[in-house]
Amino acid sequence: MGNVQILLRQHVGAPCEAAVQVGDEVKKGTLIAKPTGLGANIFASVYGKVAEITEDRIIIEPAAEQPDEFEPIDVPEGASKLDMVKAAGIVGMGGAGFPTGVKLGIDLSATEMGELDAEINPELPEGFKLDHSYILINAAECEPGLEHNIRQIEEQCGKVITGIKYSMEITKADKAIIAIKKKNQKAIKTLQAALAGESDITMHLLPDIYPMGEERAVVRECLGVNLTTLQLPSAARSVVLNLETVAKIAEAIDEKKPCITKNLTVRGKLNGGNKAHVFMDVPVGVSVGELIERAGGIDGKYGEIIMGGAFTGKSTELDAPITKTTGGIIVTVEFPDLHGAKMGVLVCACGGSEERMREIAGKMNAEVVSVAKCKQAIENKPGAPLKCLRPGNCPGQVKNNMQFKKDGCEYIIIGNCSDCSNTVMASGPKMGLKVFHQTDHAMRSVGHALYRTLRVSKQVSQDIDF
Repeated sequence: MGNVQILLRQHVGAPCEAAVQVGDEVKKGTLIAKPTGLGANIFASVYGKVAEITEDRIIIEPAAEQPDEFEPIDVPEGASKLDMVKAAGIVGMGGAGFPTGVKLGIDLSATEMGELDAEINPELPEGFKLDHSYILINAAECEPGLEHNIRQIEEQCGKVITGIKYSMEITKADKAIIAIKKKNQKAIKTLQAALAGESDITMHLLPDIYPMGEERAVVRECLGVNLTTLQLPSAARSVVLNLETVAKIAEAIDEKKPCITKNLTVRGKLNGGNKAHVFMDVPVGVSVGELIERAGGIDGKYGEIIMGGAFTGKSTELDAPITKTTGGIIVTVEFPDLHGAKMGVLVCACGGSEERMREIAGKMNAEVVSVAKCKQAIENKPGAPLKCLRPGNCPGQVKNNMQFKKDGCEYIIIGNCSDCSNTVMASGPKMGLKVFHQTDHAMRSVGHALYRTLRVSKQVSQDIDF
């Protein structure tokens, strides 16, 4: 194991402040950085010595021996379950990184239904209210090609269910729903067996389209409520948690274990093929390159390395460290060379930013001459990430395609959801526009169908009671 680099910002909020000094000996679970505002505690993930502290990270030189034992979180006798979650430094492990202790700090039994926008909820009766409060579990494993969430259900279902129950207890929610894609039959059967007799925890089956794991999409699919781009799930008397996050909650409360490891999927252009390599409980701070080597190493020339998923991940380097929010590492095939062809960029809230789309266009040697935004992509305030008005349910893109044609584009690149890609393809090729999706190189690398014309029904969603 090489040096472990632990970033001081692995969460929504300000960077943490180092609580150790160069030369300090640390153990797994030693508190090494504390939040200065909104944030979460950060711990050493290995035994070793602090070798360097920079503006954005703490670098630890690992010891030769790495015992399994860890330092338990430091909480007073009789500490509440919520306090234990906060002390453990848990954040949204699905990629969002919002501090879980803050998210769970709500009394859902006393939370009233928020006012709903009638325009985006036309099917709901006036004055609609929810009879129950909910913990909603995002087990969609939304990004194509990743498999570690589903593996955790199959192998650690008991821990997941325990974490759900603790989350319900902390927030005083009276129901929980696990949102999972219908295609994951083995995991569904595992959950069915574990939930036999559990009247307050049910499953909701999702179609295999992107982005079924987006927070507001989970609320819509499970509860039938469309939230506005400014509303939190609490407006629907609910809290949405990633599956791996609830497992970490169980560990914090039952074992007093700090958040020091991450589950993730490594796959793509690797020696031995593109099958998924799932690694559980990887120490936070281990390098991308080390995990790629554990998965077999890169097979020849490659295009780029993506940290995260194909839709929302970013390009990275071999020496970059994984964090609490890292879900995947994808080594991609090489990019096609478009020899300076003119390209239009369609920016969507569900995929990469304009910067990311331009980066991919540049790697294909294309000249970006036109940029458009999906009409459902809302910018709530200047500079904020775009939010989709109805995640996964997209309007037509004829107007944008007409702009690209007018601006002389030969190609367009999109980063849209399954349905939005479908609407682009309904008109773009008829106008002579050749379409690339920002995920094409990643999808080819993992053996997944390209995002073009939607062939999966959006009507699969259904509840399962026990």
